[in-house]
Amino acid sequence: MSKYVITIARGYGSGGRTIGKMLSEELGVPYYDRELLRLASDDSGINEQLFAKADEKLKKSPLYKIAHNVYKGEIIPPDSDEFVSNDNLFNYQAKIIKELADTETCIIIGRCADFILKDNENAVRIFVHAPFEDCIKNVKELSDNPDREIERQIVAIDKRRSDYYKYYTGRDWQDAKNYDLCLNSGRLGYQKCVDIVKTYLKIRFAECNSSA
Repeated sequence: MSKYVITIARGYGSGGRTIGKMLSEELGVPYYDRELLRLASDDSGINEQLFAKADEKLKKSPLYKIAHNVYKGEIIPPDSDEFVSNDNLFNYQAKIIKELADTETCIIIGRCADFILKDNENAVRIFVHAPFEDCIKNVKELSDNPDREIERQIVAIDKRRSDYYKYYTGRDWQDAKNYDLCLNSGRLGYQKCVDIVKTYLKIRFAECNSSA
């Protein structure tokens, strides 16, 4: 096997992004997070700021709470009034995710990548979570906000991510069936999570091609 792609969905404050960066360094493979916005902007010609505004967010319309627009791979053409819609911005990000997975070994953070690559046999889908008190502690290390504000922030961001995932996939963001590995970073710590993923790669693919 010459290529694999690791997708990481994560609860806010769980350290999923940090674990992704650690894996990138230890495996020697590229890591994509907000870089996807620039790549999608370059590919589509749509201003990167529009991608940033729509990034893992939904409009506040109540329709988004009941409607789904499950991603099927389409790209809306430039002559359409919907070319710069949130749905088409998602479509272009998904296009970039698929192209990266087809061309290189890499790590992709968030953006429903596990669903977008559901038919990719070499995709490793990971969900990182942690007890609420651990998430509070982790966020507190990076924020001067009071605990109560941090608690509200964690709940709000996880709700936003869950709604975003449901809208574009039709699935429950926290459903273990969506993933190959669900890791409790609060119980394991970041390094053990990294070690478990590396061991899983070796078992699943017989060898871990860290130089790919």
